[in-house]
Amino acid sequence: MRNSLFRKYFAICSMCVLSSMIVLGGVLMLFASRYFEKDRYAMLERSVTKASFITAQTYTPTGPSSGTFKKEVVALIYSTMATSMDGELLLTDASGRLIFYMDNGTEPGRGEDELGSTYISPTVIAGALEGSYEATGNLDGFYSSPQYVVAVPVKVEDVSVGVLIATSSTRSMRGFLQNLLEMFLISAVLVLLIALVFIYFITSRMVQPLKEMLAATNSFSKGDFSVRVPVSGYDEMGQLSMAFNNMASTLATTESSRRSFVANVSHELKTPMTTIGGFIDGILDGTIPEEKRDQYLQVVASEVKRLSRLVRSMLDTSRIEAGEMQVHPSHFDISEIIRQTIFSFEQMIEEKQLEITGLDSDKIMIYADRDLINQVVYNLVENAVKFVNFGGTISFEYRTDNKMTYVAIRNTGEGLDKEEVPQLFERFYKSDKSRSLNKNGVGLGLHIVRSIINYHSGEVFVRSTEGEFTEFEFSVPTG
Repeated sequence: MRNSLFRKYFAICSMCVLSSMIVLGGVLMLFASRYFEKDRYAMLERSVTKASFITAQTYTPTGPSSGTFKKEVVALIYSTMATSMDGELLLTDASGRLIFYMDNGTEPGRGEDELGSTYISPTVIAGALEGSYEATGNLDGFYSSPQYVVAVPVKVEDVSVGVLIATSSTRSMRGFLQNLLEMFLISAVLVLLIALVFIYFITSRMVQPLKEMLAATNSFSKGDFSVRVPVSGYDEMGQLSMAFNNMASTLATTESSRRSFVANVSHELKTPMTTIGGFIDGILDGTIPEEKRDQYLQVVASEVKRLSRLVRSMLDTSRIEAGEMQVHPSHFDISEIIRQTIFSFEQMIEEKQLEITGLDSDKIMIYADRDLINQVVYNLVENAVKFVNFGGTISFEYRTDNKMTYVAIRNTGEGLDKEEVPQLFERFYKSDKSRSLNKNGVGLGLHIVRSIINYHSGEVFVRSTEGEFTEFEFSVPTG
């Protein structure tokens, strides 16, 4: 488990956390760079706007379309601003010719001979004269590295007499992002380590019930169905544990029933086969006198019939439990089935001098499988005839509602103990009275009765008062 499901789940969760951090880091760096860039442009625009206004105050016209700026004043102002904004200021005339330049020491300085002969990109000048210009670049080779560039016009009485350009190196953003990335990586590593610890223990806790189920399954494979999985909650895993325990209980019950079934079948088969084998050996080796052979052969025939009934009952039980029983319902009169069944026990009824009541009822129509219901009636009537007291009474009663018809078969006699009633329908169960009064039964009749009635969506009820009577009542769909 630890080498399969645990490792897979741990690896998946770890990869999800790591992927989330990578995505988060990428998004953080993207937004941070955009924020830094936007902030840098805003700062440059504020600085260059103020510097433009002050520069315009130093302008002195020298002709209809020309003039000069007081460079000593401009130099002082530009020096302070360049330092505060960590950038540079360039002043040009309206044609783009560079007339003043204040650097911050990050780029090589410009000589006086360059000021009159250097022209700034017409695109920058045109954009500034239209209102403002904002971009990232190197001013057509003026700088050796990319710069943030903001340019505004210098106006005197609404006439643009020059252009003031503020620049700042993009290296500042790279330094900012590098510092931010270092802080993020340190934080991410700490968070990842903490997350991995939590994932490890959470995964272990989640996998633990599965490991316990695996151990329990191994015990089941060895025949030990007593192991149960602890239920630690009511979530999906807790429900799975409860379902697993219910399955284990069912398996334990099934295994117990199987063992009991095998033991009972072995016992029921052993007795008649031992009797048959012993008597036949006695006949063959002459131990049994010839004049008594017919008597013992009758016993053998009786035991063979007993074996036949046992096999037939077990086959019926197997078909029922395997779901192979075919039900072919039809409309018929159940009171007629009962009368025919009573006639088949006429000899035993006369021998016990029994009184039969309830046979003179009108037609009681039901909708069920005629052959199966006939087997139910036969088994219940057979029980009633076996256990009714000498000179007693067997009675039949019927009642019907809109959906079901109820048939009750009652016999007087010793009745049943209360402790026996819940076990009557179990396979191979025989009460002590049954074992003493009926040695030919196999204890499957009532189990088959209940199974057939359940197939018809009905129920079987038992009522008994010890020393007075026993009554079986079953219900089937009304015809």
